[in-house]
Amino acid sequence: MFLLRLIIPDRPGSLGTVATALGEVNADIHAIEIVEHRRENGTAVDDIVVDLPPGVLPDRLVSACNSVDDVEVIWFSRYGAGGGLHMDLEAVEQMTSAPAEAVDILVEQAPSVLHADWAALLDGTGGEIKVVLETSATPEFGDLVNQWLPLEKATTLVAPSHQGLSESVLVAAPLESDRRVLVIGRRGGPEFLGSEVARLSYLANLAVTIHATA
Repeated sequence: MFLLRLIIPDRPGSLGTVATALGEVNADIHAIEIVEHRRENGTAVDDIVVDLPPGVLPDRLVSACNSVDDVEVIWFSRYGAGGGLHMDLEAVEQMTSAPAEAVDILVEQAPSVLHADWAALLDGTGGEIKVVLETSATPEFGDLVNQWLPLEKATTLVAPSHQGLSESVLVAAPLESDRRVLVIGRRGGPEFLGSEVARLSYLANLAVTIHATA
C-alpha cells in the first residue's frame, strides 16, 4: 500500500485523468481524499492511497502521475496506517457511540485519520507531564514533553533534534486543558497542512464536547 500526495489542477476531470494514469500501471485505488483547495492558484492537494500487484515497481506510480499535465507529486511513501476516505466520520461515529471514551478513541484513531504513524496523549494537569495514552510506534519523548505544554490551540510543532523524532513532522491539539495535549507524528513527512491542523482542532473540540455528555 502506498500514499501519494499530489498537487493537481482544481478543475473537473483532473482527478479522473490521474486515476486513469494510475490504472494504466495496474494500481488499485483504495481511497482519494481532498486535503486542501488552493483557490489562490487554482490547484488542490489530494491524497491517494493505492495498492500495487506483485512485480510492479513503486516508482511507476510516480511516473504515471508525472505523465499527467500540471500534476506534481509532492510526497510518496509506503502507507501502513489503514484508514482512508471517511475516517473523520468513522472516528466521530465511534466517539458518539461511547461518549465516556471519546478522547481515548480520538487518540487511537488519529494516526489513521491524519495519515500519520503515531499519536500520544500528554497530561500535565497534575504538575508532572506524563504520557497517559499512546498508540504503537510512539517514540520515547523524555524531557521533550516540557517543551510542548502548555498549548493553547492546535498547531504544528517543530521536531527537536532527538533520536526517534528528528525526521518526524508533528502536530498537536489541546484536549480539555492547555496542559492535556494530543501529539501526532509522521516519520519523514509530508508536512501537516493548515487544513489538517484545522481538522484536528475540530475533532479535538468535538471529542471534548462528546465526552462532556457522558
